[in-house]
Amino acid sequence: MKTSRLDRRTVLRGAGVALALPFLDCMADAQTKDFPRRFCSFYFPYGVGLPDKDSEHAEWRWFPEGGEKDFRFTKTLEVLEPLREEIFVLQGLSHPQCRDMGAHDTGDTFLTGSKLAGKFLKNTVSLDQVAAAAIGQQTRYSSLVLSTDGGVGEPTRASTLSFSENGHPIPAVNSPRTIFNRLFGVSDSDLAGERRTLTSSASMLDRIMAHSNQVRRDLGVQDQVKLDEYLESVRQVEQRVERSQAWIETPRPELTDADRELLQLDADDEAPKELMRTMYDLIYLAFRTDSTRVATYQIGSMGDFSSKAGKFPQLLGFAGTLHNLAHDWTKPGGVENLGKWDRHMASQFGAFLERLRSTPEGDGTLLDHTLAFYGSSNSQTHNNSNYPLILGGGRGMGLQPGRYLQFGEDVPLSNLFTTVLDRLQVQTEGFSDSTGEMSELYS
Repeated sequence: MKTSRLDRRTVLRGAGVALALPFLDCMADAQTKDFPRRFCSFYFPYGVGLPDKDSEHAEWRWFPEGGEKDFRFTKTLEVLEPLREEIFVLQGLSHPQCRDMGAHDTGDTFLTGSKLAGKFLKNTVSLDQVAAAAIGQQTRYSSLVLSTDGGVGEPTRASTLSFSENGHPIPAVNSPRTIFNRLFGVSDSDLAGERRTLTSSASMLDRIMAHSNQVRRDLGVQDQVKLDEYLESVRQVEQRVERSQAWIETPRPELTDADRELLQLDADDEAPKELMRTMYDLIYLAFRTDSTRVATYQIGSMGDFSSKAGKFPQLLGFAGTLHNLAHDWTKPGGVENLGKWDRHMASQFGAFLERLRSTPEGDGTLLDHTLAFYGSSNSQTHNNSNYPLILGGGRGMGLQPGRYLQFGEDVPLSNLFTTVLDRLQVQTEGFSDSTGEMSELYS
């Protein structure tokens, strides 16, 4: 079979939508061997469970036990064992300028490292936007800014991780349908028509099927398999988007325990998990199609009970709201309750990393060319130091993951951010209060 060469920017079109293709072998001659380098960041509020190492609850301590390479995950992060060689667990890092800020005021500073200043609590530019300014012109979207709550929120309780060059919050998108439509060519002005189309069971993939079949005929066998797998993954995400969006748009009634048992609402209670997975999957698809190379997702804000994510644990059957889990972890049973939630959150992040790792790109994987940053700006609730942090990927960018690195308080988190920018090939003299690169990540 004669295989056509496809340009990296080839898209499948049909009835008002355009679906970008993933990297295929027949595109190899059309681009350099230097694959796109990507960065994404994920944030959760209120910190994690950190019982003493010698306590009876030590197995629910978030940080591992042991040394740099011979570390052992506790019950909290053991779900990441299959990804052990793909991640760094980082202990001891924080933003020095933010350590004396209010107990729950630091979510806004997670990616800026700057103490909120002045009457209007002015911030500075976030890491993702520095990267987006340098490499964003190479993609359709310079960055993807997502959150559970959407918009910007308020100072110290922002519902976005991303801040402009002037320190202004960048509104986050929280509608899975809106994100999906933007990625795949459906105009926001045509949402009503899109809803009618989806209702009539004519999905986005159905509308590009003729073009996809035409392209598929000209591909080699291996590329045909890749294309089929990719289209199936897009269909799964499209279906998940609809389920998640329906949950967001439907007010949740107040129900008693008896009501819940009678109505058997277990499927509905899974909706928050579905939403988180959908947001992760949308970032995966955005990276796979090279629609953007920079993304942030704030899973929950420091807005206490005003954040939609605050009720996620309760809706999923955990013992309390997110705020209560964080504040009550020192009470009887609290360590295990918070530890189980921390483990659930880690499993969601791990599933995202696994999707990246299972996607080939050149001689490596999508994960090899991605830096995925995950963590919180509290170690435990009311403590603004020793953030719980994980950096995944980067093996194809010169990093050597598979290690548990422990730092002293004299090392600012901005040193990691400076290293991230360097690996993204962004020219910079440093970031915020950094004192240099973090050479430990290379050795």
